[in-house]
This record gives sequence, structure tokens and C-alpha cells, in this order.
Amino acid sequence: MFGMFSPSKCAGNVEGVKYIQMASCGQDSTIKIWLISFADPTGFDMKYKCTLSGHAAPVLACAFSYDGQTLVSGSVDKTVRIFETRTWSILHTLTQHTRYVTTCAFAPDMPLFATGSMDKCVNIWQLEPNQHFTGSALREEPKISVDNWSEEEVSVWLSRHGLQDLVEIFKRHNIDGKELLSLTKESLVGDLKIESLGLRGKVLRKIEELRIESACLGIPDEFLCPITRELMKEPVIAADGYSYEKEAMENWIIKERRTSPMTNLPLQTLILTPNRSLKMAINRWLETQPKYNEKQSP
Repeated sequence: MFGMFSPSKCAGNVEGVKYIQMASCGQDSTIKIWLISFADPTGFDMKYKCTLSGHAAPVLACAFSYDGQTLVSGSVDKTVRIFETRTWSILHTLTQHTRYVTTCAFAPDMPLFATGSMDKCVNIWQLEPNQHFTGSALREEPKISVDNWSEEEVSVWLSRHGLQDLVEIFKRHNIDGKELLSLTKESLVGDLKIESLGLRGKVLRKIEELRIESACLGIPDEFLCPITRELMKEPVIAADGYSYEKEAMENWIIKERRTSPMTNLPLQTLILTPNRSLKMAINRWLETQPKYNEKQSP
């Protein structure tokens, strides 16, 4: 379970008692709102207020805005939901992430927030006034697949990975996203004339990561191991209720990480149970994906 307090400057009053709000979320796919007061000098008092629904899977994170007027939540259902805290109605549902949304956070003094996901992306959002909503709407930038990257987007990708020295070379050869994915050791040496073995190796490693990410885009999220982000072969269920690739979860436990990779909470038991129904579903899906099977063949 994850919890978040509203800003102290947004404290309210109920029957003359000052209180702040707390939001908690977890495996039941809901968010619960609590009122916490400190009127009692020996401690505090906590009362249940309401339950927010809307997510179709466990909620992994939530956060209040800097002014306390908005609550954001992220879920295993890959969505981000925006709640208005006066009526607790859903203002907007964001679907840009392609994997579990694991974290969200607001800027301390401005209408900006960030969401992080297992799709390896952090998205930055800006709240803007919009008469079509009771509260705020959001400006969302479209996500572009690597195949559709322009030459400029390839240059940005190179710079992001510390390969600024190659930007001009790639521009001279008009390397866009599709051509980037097709580059090989031979083309880096023969066509682009990149003599540094270290640079060639780094480029090839980063391109391979892009290829794997592109290949995973069509795979149902529940078939991917949350640790490796690869298609599971021997899925097992851990004590946190999530399924993982058996070898990946065993390695996680061996390294003395006795907490859930998904929630960071302690695992009550280290027993891993084979998820046979999930394995059967993966195998059935593979039978309908001849192109994917060709890619996986040695």
C-alpha cells in the first residue's frame, strides 16, 4: 500500500477541528481518502472519508498537487487518473504510458507533475485552465514509435545517451528512426566511418535496446516480467500477487531483496508458485505470432 498527505497549507476544518487529508492506494484498485486531525495532544485521530474508483488494476502511486486541489494516481492498468479534490470526480484519464505507471509527483509550487512507468519513460504534464472541465485539463505530447523518428529525433536520442560526437555523422547520412534500427557493425564501419570501437559498441548496444523495446510494444503487458520487461517463459506468482519470470525473481531474492519489485513492501513468504494459466495464455498468444517466433529463433 502507498500513502500520500495533502499539503499542510491546504488544511481544512471539520466541526472546528483542523485536519489534513491523506490518500492511500493498493491492491484493491481503489484510492481511499482519510481525514487526519491533531486535536488530541497525545496523538492524532484518523477518519475514513471516501473511496475513489476508476482504475481497473492495482494502484501503485498517488500524489496531491501543490495547492491540494488535484490528486493524481498511477496504476497497473497503464493509466494516470486526475481527481478534483472538492468533489473527488475524475477530471481526466491519461493513456500515454504503455506499461505499469509506478510513480507520480507534483512540482512543489507550480502546476506541473511527472509520471514514471515501466515503459522506461517519464512524462511531464502541465495543468492548464479549460472550461470543458470542472478543474484542469492536460497538455499531452504524442508518443512516437522509433520507426517514425525523424533525423532530429535521432539526434536527440544520440545526445541523451552521451553520443553527441556522432550527431553530425548521422545527420550527414540522413539517419532517421527506421534506418537507425537497421544499422549493423558493418554499416557503422563501412558507411558511417566510425573508427572508435568503443563508440561502435555503445551505439550497437543502445540500438539493440531500442529493438527489444520495439518488439515488446505488441506484447500484452501481463505477459512481460516486471523485472526484465521480457516475455515470460516460466511465470511464477510471488507473495505480492504479481507474476514474474522464475529465474528473474529467484535472482531478485538471492540478492537479499526480500521486498516486492512492484510495491517495495516486504514479501510475507519467499515461496514462488508456478502460474500455469498465465503460461498457457502466453503459449496460445505465441501460436498466433509467427513473426515474433521468427525473431526469437536462434
